[in-house]
Amino acid sequence: MKNFRSPQRPKKNTMIIGQQAVIEALKDGRALDRIYIDTRVQGASGAAIRQHASHAGVPVNTVPEAKLNTFNAGPHDGCIAIIARVQYQDLQSVISFAVEKGETPLFLILDGITDIRNIGGIARTAYCCGVHALIIPDKGVGALNEEALLTSAGALEQIAVCRVNSLVKAVDDLRMNGIKVFASEMKASVIAANAPLNEPCAIVLGSEDKGIHPTLLKVCDEQIRIPMATDFESLNVSVATGMLLYEAGRQRGWAVEG
Repeated sequence: MKNFRSPQRPKKNTMIIGQQAVIEALKDGRALDRIYIDTRVQGASGAAIRQHASHAGVPVNTVPEAKLNTFNAGPHDGCIAIIARVQYQDLQSVISFAVEKGETPLFLILDGITDIRNIGGIARTAYCCGVHALIIPDKGVGALNEEALLTSAGALEQIAVCRVNSLVKAVDDLRMNGIKVFASEMKASVIAANAPLNEPCAIVLGSEDKGIHPTLLKVCDEQIRIPMATDFESLNVSVATGMLLYEAGRQRGWAVEG
């Protein structure tokens, strides 16, 4: 049997334990980060959890009982929900808010970034650089847990975070609002300084090992890169984010003295 381990085990006061308790939390509109449900949970309660979770936009992970037992939550009835530490925002609402304020939209899209220290560092830099929101998928991204919040120095509680079930659709929504989408790709022909980052835009960042998913890369408007003096494999994604955002700041005028 596979030995499941939880390297960042959630604290008990951050969990909602048991099928009925999770259903009630969903009905009450509690902000949940994720729901873990035993593969053996079927019937009306399992269907109700999945239905309410889908309506609320809360990801559901179907896992073996061994995974749930790693949380040390006691009797869990085959279901544990993790209370969200951040309040997820609707993407269109954030876009509209930025436009109504007369600001030039700037978004970050995180694709496949699972290291929560990188996510925390990205959030910290993004908030300092005036990014309107981080856009993350509901699956395949590191949990926005206590460690991520600490790494971000609290920025994850200040910046808007939009969780979507499809990054490709999110790109379509951005483009429909006149927001150009740039993909950070180390082999791109266009360097960041020559891209119009002063216009309404979003920047897509992929994981350091796999990069941006080909399907997502295909729907972006343009690929850009950070020029480097040496032929090294890649930059840390959090560092790369800072460099791209300060280039955007230079073009937008706030990162230039005077």
